[in-house]
Amino acid sequence: MNYRFKQDVNIPVDNITLEGELIIPAESNAIVVFSHGSGSSRFSPRNKMVAEYLHRQNIGTLLFDLLTASEDRIYQNRFNIELLTQRLVVSTKWLLNYLPAKDCCIGYFGASTGAASALKAASRIPAIHAIVCRGGRPDLAMNELHQIKAPVLLIVGSKDLDVLALNEKAYWEINAPKKITVIEGATHLFEEPGAMEQVCVAAGNWFDHYLQTIISN
Repeated sequence: MNYRFKQDVNIPVDNITLEGELIIPAESNAIVVFSHGSGSSRFSPRNKMVAEYLHRQNIGTLLFDLLTASEDRIYQNRFNIELLTQRLVVSTKWLLNYLPAKDCCIGYFGASTGAASALKAASRIPAIHAIVCRGGRPDLAMNELHQIKAPVLLIVGSKDLDVLALNEKAYWEINAPKKITVIEGATHLFEEPGAMEQVCVAAGNWFDHYLQTIISN
């Protein structure tokens, strides 16, 4: 596959630097920024699986660490949603001004607690055009859900009962186009055979519709 940009990047945020990987297929005019869950990183195998699927659809991706290695060792930081949201907002603004990403439409993919920071960040950045949450905690962004303008897809496993209930409650607070996709037989980490493949397809279709159609129009 041909890429017009594929390399590690350093994102300056206040007095620190966040490490990431930006990949943009040759024909891509859209980039999905990943917000990983607590205890995870840009190397998350599940997020990388989704990213690789998106590349085949000519959609770029930015996977990066929301915390530095030393920050991540402080357990409380992993659940500091406001801190993670601020990091995501600053990193997104950096991307919007980064020359290789010029004129690209931006979307978010948030997993677990990372979904909360993605949703909160999207409520503050009008440039976000689509959001997908996998096994997310949108309830942690409940106060800002009504401000989101971008279409939101919530993907949850049918056996992840507590998180499913939280997603169903949050669904009614979202005023933008929205959908819940329930993966039958899947638990929170979508470890069951074929579960992550279904996540990839659902996310890919959502981004294809809400990012690619913006481009074509």
